[in-house]
Amino acid sequence: MSAVSEPERMARAALSFLAEPGDPALGALLQSCPPEEILNAVGSGKEQRAALPAVGRGQHGVARAVERWRARIGQVPSAARLDAWERCGLRLVCPGETGWPTQLDLLGEARPVVLWLRGREDLRFACLRSVSVVGARAATGYGNHVATEMAATLAERGWAVISGGAYGIDSSAHRGALGAGGVTVAVLAGGLSYGYPKGHHELFAAIADEGLLVSEWPPDRAPTRPGFLVRNRVIAALSGGTVVVEAALRSGALSTARHARDLCRPLMAVPGPVTSEESRGCHEIIREWGAVCVTGAEDVIEQVSPAGEGLGARRRGEVRPRDSLDQVTTAVLEAVPARTGSGPATIAIAAGVDLNTALQCLGALAAAGFVERSVRGWRLRKNA
Repeated sequence: MSAVSEPERMARAALSFLAEPGDPALGALLQSCPPEEILNAVGSGKEQRAALPAVGRGQHGVARAVERWRARIGQVPSAARLDAWERCGLRLVCPGETGWPTQLDLLGEARPVVLWLRGREDLRFACLRSVSVVGARAATGYGNHVATEMAATLAERGWAVISGGAYGIDSSAHRGALGAGGVTVAVLAGGLSYGYPKGHHELFAAIADEGLLVSEWPPDRAPTRPGFLVRNRVIAALSGGTVVVEAALRSGALSTARHARDLCRPLMAVPGPVTSEESRGCHEIIREWGAVCVTGAEDVIEQVSPAGEGLGARRRGEVRPRDSLDQVTTAVLEAVPARTGSGPATIAIAAGVDLNTALQCLGALAAAGFVERSVRGWRLRKNA
């Protein structure tokens, strides 16, 4: 992976203060122009701005975008301010650096300009085996329980859990992973120093200790309503697959699901009660989008693992002693009364077998503890 020069790194950091994350004009320009050139054009005269290539709506669209960014030029922090954030535990990662998750490059023009991180984990490494678990803020007790248990099991199996740090399903997923001693990544819709929602201050501190906090926004930037939807593309792109635990029909979690579908990542949903409004979105994406119905972490791992890796023994119900009996022996056992005994001939007729076969089966069943002799013949053993 190529190294990133310090001028390019600083230019990307500055551009993250000038343009909103996901700005299509900046994304298109970065496909063909070095960040330093774009930054110089923002701070220079019309002649240099006109030298930028036409993208989107053409040269006029570029000029309007540059003017929009130029109005924020005073928000670009000094090198001392960037150093202060670094001393507080924040760090910057850019496309092309060793810590950059290359799966974000699939976003094309919507790829983040930079990412701000807090935490000791390596983001690129953590996302190699990761699942995003998302859902409603107004989650039910059922949804919170499923998200917590699913995230805990995923973490125990060595999978990082990615979510958005919000109330409801997001926080349950983060706490489930932390409780199992695993890695969790919270992708926030505002600056890491701002830390929204404020009520998750302790949760964010725990995530920073055991996992990572991630944001495209400058550290002190407050979130905006559209920013949550913009953020969701990063959640979907970072992870190997997305699980929607609970979601109403207008839930923001469905935008994460849409991004996962568009990126051809495994999309899964947990079914809920048909009477629950908070599960209608899950049922919708199962029915209309082809999301896979999952009921636990085992189902999720099977979907996101490389071919064959997540496939274990077929899951089934409780294994009982009777399951090992062959068809004839089972028929004889069913013909044995529970209380009053019956003779071998009567049992043979009821089971539809000859007398010798009935005697052989009764002997095997007695040795296995299923039946016993009584004064009146053969009967089932209690608690057999």
